[in-house]
Amino acid sequence: MGRQICILCFCLFFCSSTLLMLTGVDAVSVKLFVFGDSYADTGNWRKSGGGPWKEPYGITYPGEPAGRFSNGRVLSDYIASFLGIQSPLPFQLRDMGKPQNGMNFAYGGTGVFDTLASDQPNMTTQIKFFQQLLEENVFTKQDLNSSIALVSLAGNDYGLSKSVIEQLTLNLKTIHDLGVPKIAVTSVEPMGCLPQVTASSSYQNCSEGLNSVSQSHNKLLQQAVDSLNKEMGKPIIQILDLYNAFWTTLFNTPNQTGSMEVGSSLLKPCCVGVSSEYSCGNVDQNGGKKYEVCKNPESSFFWDIIHPSQNGWNQVFSALQATLSTISTTQIN
Repeated sequence: MGRQICILCFCLFFCSSTLLMLTGVDAVSVKLFVFGDSYADTGNWRKSGGGPWKEPYGITYPGEPAGRFSNGRVLSDYIASFLGIQSPLPFQLRDMGKPQNGMNFAYGGTGVFDTLASDQPNMTTQIKFFQQLLEENVFTKQDLNSSIALVSLAGNDYGLSKSVIEQLTLNLKTIHDLGVPKIAVTSVEPMGCLPQVTASSSYQNCSEGLNSVSQSHNKLLQQAVDSLNKEMGKPIIQILDLYNAFWTTLFNTPNQTGSMEVGSSLLKPCCVGVSSEYSCGNVDQNGGKKYEVCKNPESSFFWDIIHPSQNGWNQVFSALQATLSTISTTQIN
């Protein structure tokens, strides 16, 4: 019996040590704070608004609608798993449990500024929610010592103008000033390859114009992050290159030119409305389904006309792991 206990203790020590070496942070105390939009939202979208709280969202994970804009896990879920923790509690559900792993403040449809989802808090307001919790000692300075922030920006701000980058820069600086030592911010995906755009070509090619907008935004973002890190004298902020991660997965090539024909169905969403007036999850007055779901959601890249499926996010996450390893192992003193 004693020998078995010793072996068990060794295994627990070995597994814990291995996780610590892989992530570069204390697996017990690491916390993830998430800000942004539907690419990271895990339950903040109001239930009365339907959308990710309606079938067939969540059919792969957790098996029912749970507030994620996908059939399963989203980007923030994968990053939390990489850090060795469960996904942090959504801010709207904060009264349902202890925020042991951090907090998710991301709301679907939002941006740096107010967007068409004007009833949802923009990024500045999300950061104010975070500050409020700090003032209430929900999270302490010690909690923040080994924390990481994920900032997701998927292009809901119309036009992605220079003013968006300027405000985003201020937001990143504020998050750091509040005590978060490491920040990962996403570049914008190739918006011209989203199904809502490629539908006009029967999901066969991307829009060069919209992809150019994404590339221009990402170039300005890189310049802003370089400037911030230089100002701070430390590699506080790193970019998660969603553009290249999407592109490499969709086209199996690092080529990032704006328009390319696709010989497969990767640009086609799994869940679509039965006609242009309907979208994924819509029903008629009698509750009849006005959407169709593909036979194999697990093999699709896009779930609906904007969002990746769980499989899509898994592939994007795989493409981002090298950068995530750099972020998690960087020592900030």
